[in-house]
Formats: sequence, structure tokens, C-alpha cells
Amino acid sequence: MTEERAHARECSDATVVRGGGLSEHAEAHGRYVIECIGADGKLKWRDTIENTVATVGKNLALDTFLAGSAYTVVGPYMGLISSTSYTAVAAGDTMASHSGWLEAGGANAPTYSGTRKTAAWSSASAGSKALSAALSFAITGSGTVKGAFLVFGSGAVNTVDNTAGTLWSAGTFSTGDKSVVNGDTLNVNHSTSL
Repeated sequence: MTEERAHARECSDATVVRGGGLSEHAEAHGRYVIECIGADGKLKWRDTIENTVATVGKNLALDTFLAGSAYTVVGPYMGLISSTSYTAVAAGDTMASHSGWLEAGGANAPTYSGTRKTAAWSSASAGSKALSAALSFAITGSGTVKGAFLVFGSGAVNTVDNTAGTLWSAGTFSTGDKSVVNGDTLNVNHSTSL
């Protein structure tokens, strides 16, 4: 007689696959969009600047956001960067010490009418804050524009070539230097996002 025996066994195994962590990054990024309108009212050129947010600007923003009390913004004021003696924009630049660039409008061409322009902002949305309207620079003397910058904080003023205040950001055109002549108008928009 033959007997068959079967041993019953049961096995199970489980695996869970999931992400190893959660991270969030907040970096300050800014963008200038500049249009040059000729004396004839026609668009001569348009360019974008992905700017460097200066370390001193980040520090002031963090101190204001996280530890500020009854803080009132001074400025911000926008200026233009001349191609004269230009070498570089750096994260370590300050208004008092930016050896790689000079401000346009006063001692360095091109010149424009009036003072640095005062920024007015729309409400922040989706982690970004933009100017409520473009700032206009009426060019009065020919020259080459390299880029733009924003200065704000205690001591900041709208006077061209003044070195007081805190540098928020500075940057140069993505497609190279831009020549301007008397009668041109530069319309500059700016946005910052975190």
C-alpha cells in the first residue's frame, strides 16, 4: 500500500516602499525684466536678469521676518549698473563695497534724469512679490548698461552713487551689455520669490 502525504505550509512577505524624508528649500531668487523704448516709442530691445541676492540682503530679510518689531521698510530704490570698469557681481557685495561694478547715472555713463527709482510692490502671491508697475529711467546721456540693483533698509536713499543702505540684489543682462542713447527709456520690472 502506498501512502501520500502532503505537508501544508503558508508563507507571506510584505514590503513597504516609501520616501526617505521630507525636505523643503527656501532660496531667494530675483528677476529683472528690462525693456528699452526708443525716442520714437518703439521697442529697441528686451532682456532679463536672473540676479544675485546679496548675503547682506538675505540677512536683513531674515532678521526682519523672524525677529523684527515695528519694522518700516526704507526704499527699496532701484539703480542701474554701468559697464564702466565692470568685472563681476558677487553675493558678498554690499552698497559700501562692490568693487566689481559701478552705478550708472552719476559719474558713470549712461546718465538718466532724476534719482534712483522707488519700488512699489503688489501683494505677495504664490511665494513671489513683484513691482506693481515698471520703474522708468529716462536716459539723458549715451552709454552702456550692464544691469540693475535694489537697495533698501536703514540709511538707504534714492541718491545716485550713495553707498548707504543694504544691497538686496544685483545682476547683469542675460544676453550681454546694452547700449542706450539720449531719449531712450528703460522700463524695469522686478520680482523676488522664495
